Amino acid sequence: MNFVSTTVMNEGKVAKRAGKPADANPYPAGSQESADWLEGYTFDEAEMNVDIDRDDA
Repeated sequence: MNFVSTTVMNEGKVAKRAGKPADANPYPAGSQESADWLEGYTFDEAEMNVDIDRDDA
């Protein structure tokens, strides 16, 4: 978890609490602000490790 702007991260948290979808991110895709907003939006979600094989099914 790396972020630059706490303000932008908090905007993402507020958006999620308000029920807005993740695509409500107002920042340009690929920008640091977009990443920070999404970090805030997903702060309460479990981190997914896609590099680990699981045979739990």
